[in-house]
Amino acid sequence: MSPVNNIAVNPATDAAPASGSGVTAFKVDSPYVRYGDSTIESDYLYDTTIVSRDPSTGQLKAKPTKVHYQFQTKTKVGRVGLMLVGWAGNNGTTVTASIIANKKNISWETRKGTQEPNYFGSVMMASTVKLGVDANLNDVYVPFNEVVPMAHPNDIVIGGWDINSLNIGDAMRRAQVLPVDLQRRLYDELKELKPLPSVYYPDFIAANQEERADNTIGGTKQEQLEHLRKDIRDFKQANELDRVIVMWTANTERYADIIAGVNDTADNLLKAVADGHSEVSPSTLFALASILEGAPFVNGSPQNTLVPGVIELSERERCFVGGDDFKSGQTKIKSVLAEFLVNAGIKPVAITSYNHLGNNDGRNLSAPAQFRSKEISKSSVVDDMVGANNILYKKGEHPDHTIVIKYVPSVGDSKRALDEYVSEIFMGGLNTISIYNTCEDSLLASPLIIDLFMMTELMTRVSYRVKSDADAAEPEWAQFHSVLSILSYMLKAPVVPPNTPVVNALAKQRMAMENIMRAFVGLPPNNEMLLEHKAFH
Repeated sequence: MSPVNNIAVNPATDAAPASGSGVTAFKVDSPYVRYGDSTIESDYLYDTTIVSRDPSTGQLKAKPTKVHYQFQTKTKVGRVGLMLVGWAGNNGTTVTASIIANKKNISWETRKGTQEPNYFGSVMMASTVKLGVDANLNDVYVPFNEVVPMAHPNDIVIGGWDINSLNIGDAMRRAQVLPVDLQRRLYDELKELKPLPSVYYPDFIAANQEERADNTIGGTKQEQLEHLRKDIRDFKQANELDRVIVMWTANTERYADIIAGVNDTADNLLKAVADGHSEVSPSTLFALASILEGAPFVNGSPQNTLVPGVIELSERERCFVGGDDFKSGQTKIKSVLAEFLVNAGIKPVAITSYNHLGNNDGRNLSAPAQFRSKEISKSSVVDDMVGANNILYKKGEHPDHTIVIKYVPSVGDSKRALDEYVSEIFMGGLNTISIYNTCEDSLLASPLIIDLFMMTELMTRVSYRVKSDADAAEPEWAQFHSVLSILSYMLKAPVVPPNTPVVNALAKQRMAMENIMRAFVGLPPNNEMLLEHKAFH
């Protein structure tokens, strides 16, 4: 019989958070959690409900089931690196400068006084999770990044590529995102950082980006692939890194056509690279190079980088991939509000989203093919919420959903987002909610880069196995599926393993991250039943 956890929480849980990698805020007191010199192992019963329908009566039957998982988490984080594609862009320069400011505690002057650096906007670094209750039934919270040992952003070694040769200091100035006094304090260090040459195919990004492309890799696509692989190896070796994670934060590309015999399988895709096929995009080339070097790859833009051939190769090479598109402002609100309305029994019938921005992302998106990639990633965000309620929506029914993006140079990185939700309410009435949102685009996206890095790095140190009473021998440890759907909270259009559901509802995505991390240390999932406050006399 599989064990049932009886968890006793170490009372020393409210210690001030530490700043280094690998810190945890508590230890679990349970016979089903084992702390070794370099690992944490846990036995975990996963409760789920299997639903079937009686063929004769049509009645649904719900059967509670338990699956016995064992998790093993390596506790040594080691020395880790992040390579950004599009390093000299707004996001790349902002996250690099901000990490240095945090690491060195560089403050700066504003109209309101001295501003200290922080990691606000990062769910891992600036939010907490409920650990449990104390002896007086008061809730106890701990930092999200101290549930299990995680990399700290201050310890990340950052590098990367860009089609533009500007050093990171001057690129930061060009981006016009960070306050001028902070830029001044960081410039001397950042100007020494220079991006590696990158891959530029004019057909995949807007023509207005051509003037930036003065730092590119020549040769055939096969030669470019080998060049990128060598870049990753050299970066890892030069910085004595245990692991490297590669993240695309460059321009939105057009969608690549999915063509049988070209990018539908791993072998076909690798052959297409060797043949120089036109439908192999730069971002897909980076994904391939990363996978072949054993470096997890995350796509932070909306295009379909992770074509079927990339997914198959990641599965074959047991290398993690994740995507698509950083979920920073308008879409994040939409994934909250749509879930609230549908769960409240209110029927959204029309969602109209408009935004304009003036940074280089907006300039690139002014081209129709690149806008179409963004439109696709934004439009699917309510699908799972609508599909979950067959009382409000008939099969195939969906709210009208319109998305408009305009380029207005004068607003810079300060994106304006306007949304209107029209919903059907009681007895045929209509309710309209209008939202105006000013989003500091790169200041919202940069913490997502940190969160995606931290979660991806953690998953490289976690393995699992499923136990059964019928096992004749111990099953082998295995890593999670190569497509990291656990990253969904940070992404607009989550890529998930084949034939698995896409979850867009923000609360569900966060709950999944939190409870999976709790499982790694043998803790039951958090819920809000609060029976200790309800079932007593």
